[in-house]
Amino acid sequence: MPLLALPLLLLLPLAVIALMPLILVQRYRAGSARRLARPWFATLNVVLMTLSATLFLVTAAVTNIWVPTAFVSALAGIVLGVVLGAVGLMLSRWEETPRALHYTPNRWLVLAITLIVAVRIVYGLWRGWMSLDAALGYPTFAAAFGVAGSLGAGATVIGYYLAYGIGLRRRIGRWQKRPLRVMRERP
Repeated sequence: MPLLALPLLLLLPLAVIALMPLILVQRYRAGSARRLARPWFATLNVVLMTLSATLFLVTAAVTNIWVPTAFVSALAGIVLGVVLGAVGLMLSRWEETPRALHYTPNRWLVLAITLIVAVRIVYGLWRGWMSLDAALGYPTFAAAFGVAGSLGAGATVIGYYLAYGIGLRRRIGRWQKRPLRVMRERP
């Protein structure tokens, strides 16, 4: 019976690669949808993205032992992502009501972030295939595979969501402190 599970386990990465276009389209649709700004969720998002960015940079620093430009690429990606996140906050549509705050991220910026991920995946697969022969000229196969560029692209996404989350939490805080306006009904 365990031998039957082995082929299924080996086909799982191929299934993920085959479903990647669908995954990216769904990511774009979810990323550009109108959302309710929930304070607890925004706070949790900021905490987890800060932890993610920290662990990512630590991992990039360790990877820098084998791939010389890994940490610099990751740090540059985080900085670029933070800038894109700040631009994303300015371009988002905000809808304030007496009871709730809704926001809709800018579709073009969400598409750009999604395309960064898609292009990096395709380039990484192509580069990995081509570097099998050329790996002898590089210090390590990881450097030939383009790990530093992948770290930079991933860091851009992390930086974007970190900056967007911090800005969203600040916007929710300002919305919560606003003076309440009582709406009168006309008789």
